[in-house]
Amino acid sequence: MKPDSLTKYRPFPKVDLPDRQWPDHEITKAPLWCSVDLRDGNQALAVPMSVEEKLEMFQLLVGIGFKQIEVGFPSASDTEFAFMRRLVEDKLVPDDVQVQVLVQAREHLIRRTFESLAGAKNAIVHLYNSTSPLQRRVTFRDASQEEIKAIAVDGTTLVKSLVPTLPETSIAFQYSPESFSDTELEFSLEVCEDVMDAWQPSVESPIILNLPATVEWFTPNVHADQIEWFCKHLTRRDQALISLHTHNDRGTGTAATELGLMAGADRVEGTLFGNGERTGNLDIVTVALNMNSHGIETGLDFSQLSHIREVYERTTRMIVPERQPYGGELVFTAFSGSHQDAIKKGMDLQKPDAGEQHWAVPYLTVDPQDIGRSYEAIIRINSQSGKGGVAYVLDREYGLDLPKTMHPEVGLLVNSLADQLGEELSSEKIRDAFYSEFVNSETPLRLVDYELVHDKNAPGKVMCIAKVDRDGGIHIVRGEGNGPINAFTQALEAQGWKDFSLTDYRSHAMGSGSATDSAAYVQLQRDSDGALIWGCGIDPSIEMAGLRALVSACNRL
Repeated sequence: MKPDSLTKYRPFPKVDLPDRQWPDHEITKAPLWCSVDLRDGNQALAVPMSVEEKLEMFQLLVGIGFKQIEVGFPSASDTEFAFMRRLVEDKLVPDDVQVQVLVQAREHLIRRTFESLAGAKNAIVHLYNSTSPLQRRVTFRDASQEEIKAIAVDGTTLVKSLVPTLPETSIAFQYSPESFSDTELEFSLEVCEDVMDAWQPSVESPIILNLPATVEWFTPNVHADQIEWFCKHLTRRDQALISLHTHNDRGTGTAATELGLMAGADRVEGTLFGNGERTGNLDIVTVALNMNSHGIETGLDFSQLSHIREVYERTTRMIVPERQPYGGELVFTAFSGSHQDAIKKGMDLQKPDAGEQHWAVPYLTVDPQDIGRSYEAIIRINSQSGKGGVAYVLDREYGLDLPKTMHPEVGLLVNSLADQLGEELSSEKIRDAFYSEFVNSETPLRLVDYELVHDKNAPGKVMCIAKVDRDGGIHIVRGEGNGPINAFTQALEAQGWKDFSLTDYRSHAMGSGSATDSAAYVQLQRDSDGALIWGCGIDPSIEMAGLRALVSACNRL
């Protein structure tokens, strides 16, 4: 903003709460969860979900584990009403799930809402009216506080009178002083106390008082102060469930919710991936998985988050941003070389059968597999990537466990390719580059065939008789050593072709089972200048893989 435009704004007042307790609290258990995807999220869509799409989303939410789902605003449109009736008439609501319906505190809308609920087993009627000074002045044309309270109390009284008309339905009641976030706390309390007087809740059947940050005006600590102040001053706190409904105008909806729970709230409303008006509602996926990452059971199952995201994107026509916590395409991905190296080392130390071993991998707050994400996308390679990242991809994708001292050579090759192409490299391109440079090289030296002859009179000694093609000429070479590679090296020396020392050799199976290939790695040091060069061989035979690795390293010299 330009400096001269700042005069139209003013800081939001603090809450008078000198003895605040919430900063010393911690979240140790999950709240009650209520999904508002089908109402608040749906009304924010450019193309609202059809009845069939809402049904698919409802079933997804039930599968995740939500026990309270705000299914719509039945009095607002025929589609919303029809969806509520579809759920009831087709008996699609599990017995342990409460369907929540939103309604303004207006008589004809309340009566229409009750019509939609006929035959439902468990329902929450969610009544609201705006209470803030701004709403009172602008929307209600200078309505007084008493007039606003009367709207809330009259609506509550009507709802209570209509409950007996639905004898088959167990009805809970929720009231929201909409715009709680910028309503005077004392007035919010007065309205809610009067609503409780009208409803007459009990400890066994509490009222839900939903305190929405309809617009996020201030930092999350102020929101926490508001919630703690309200909880401390509510006279019948044990007869009310305090519910949060944060928005994300300042980008801190998650923080506001978490601090609100520390301040004493019992319940949270939100949506999958934060869908909602303007910048969106609270992202319940984020808050729930944040709790999971601290070992807290939430009752919500996000173990198949990729599937949840697919259904969400298809039914809402919204796109989950690539950097959205947990659900975004890139949230478990490292391009930076130092990050990749730390992740690879951490992953290598994680033992799959280690029992109570705690998750401890640098840069990853949770195990991607716990939410249905693949390890394949953790490390992706571009020109900024490091040797550890390249080695990680080759290991995880193709079973190539490169020796650590081989990483710099391979990393340099792949990074140079990424820099040359100016793009991220797929795992296939990384593999192809590695194979082309390091694996089973056949120029200028090619191993055509070999035979090993063991000397019965000299245990541990072996004769290698190899047929090789060198620069287009076929040669039979012989050498003796304490193993196939040493014997083949002696055969090359006998021909005058050896100008190196063998400094390292590693091998491993590339998978499990009898039909798997073997990979071998040989490091040579050139006599003339001391340069260290690696080669790799891959073959069903571990012996042949080792010989191919030696040939590859020779050719790279």
